[in-house]
Amino acid sequence: MTFTKGAKTRSEAAAQVFVDDLDHVVLEKADLHHLMTVRRLRAGESVIAADGMGSWRRCVVDGSRNVVADGAIEFEPEPAQVLTVAFAPVKGDRSEWAVAKLTELGVDRIVALATERGVVRWSSTAAGRALDRWERVAKEACCQSRRVRLPVIEGPSEVASFSGEPGVGIAVPGGPALSGRTSTLLIGPEGGWSEAELALGFEPVGMAGNVLRTETAAISAGVLLEATRAGTVALVDNNDSKGPSETTRSEDQR
Repeated sequence: MTFTKGAKTRSEAAAQVFVDDLDHVVLEKADLHHLMTVRRLRAGESVIAADGMGSWRRCVVDGSRNVVADGAIEFEPEPAQVLTVAFAPVKGDRSEWAVAKLTELGVDRIVALATERGVVRWSSTAAGRALDRWERVAKEACCQSRRVRLPVIEGPSEVASFSGEPGVGIAVPGGPALSGRTSTLLIGPEGGWSEAELALGFEPVGMAGNVLRTETAAISAGVLLEATRAGTVALVDNNDSKGPSETTRSEDQR
């Protein structure tokens, strides 16, 4: 598994924040207010400061209700396999919830997917506002989960834009189990994939044994990808007739 010594150290801290310069840790006013007034951290409690690109260091709250560096700058390398989940946005705040959970799980790239049957259709202005919210949600989720690399937030991207990328799978009802080749999973809208989108030739993947909502399917994709990368679960051999059934159903990709 990938729960390193650094991750354990970060998990034991009272809080985490992102800063611009780890050599001279200066908190933004909003972060300082949150830690000292809302969270009421006390002198001596530890806080992790990270730059969002893999570097971080341990700090402590001092007697002047500020934080000071209390350890060397550490670096967490980028994973050898970059994981991507692209999903069709849904109404309300369910998309933001999905972004938060995908971030906690460790997904490296989260993409808003523009699909032919998607209910949510953003204008350029709306897309900018929505992705700004996604970035804020992802940052907060990184702090909560002690993740020191911010995920890349992209979109809206059409399904065809993933053609040519290696390891792309598409969630379909009754699809086979995830394979070791897959590092990107595409999750469709509640209206399902169009024939043209299915004809693009991405590897089909099943998400679950029941019909899932879009945001649930996105989380399932994140769990499957990260658990496989981390070694939490082992991939099954689809050619092994004695193994568990690989017939599954996914979300709203009907």
